[in-house]
Amino acid sequence: MKKTILTLSAALFCLGSGLKAEETSTFFNNALNYETKVIEISSFCKAIMQGDFVTVKRMIELGEDVNQKSLGMTPAMFAARYNKADVLQLLIDNGANLKMKSNQGFSVKKYAEIANATDALSVLESAMGA
Repeated sequence: MKKTILTLSAALFCLGSGLKAEETSTFFNNALNYETKVIEISSFCKAIMQGDFVTVKRMIELGEDVNQKSLGMTPAMFAARYNKADVLQLLIDNGANLKMKSNQGFSVKKYAEIANATDALSVLESAMGA
């Protein structure tokens, strides 16, 4: 009996206030859309992180920008961070700018140092003449 009274009261309240189920679901859907922002890494940088030399080379041949940031880092930073020395050398050979800074203010060399990426550091030192 109490459930019936509460249900009827809630239904009458909704009718009296003009609240519709459609409006409620639209409101919640919009609220969820504003809160969920999907940020993805570029497929080019994914291939670099995986050390997929052939794919990276092919993407460069197809016109991929070797200095385009993804998640605030350049492709060379991803190669340095994940110690992909051969991919890093490929990027350098194709015009990667090693002087660019990430959105966090780090250089390519700093990412290699943080990750203790010795192979990438060797490539960077020979490329930078240090």
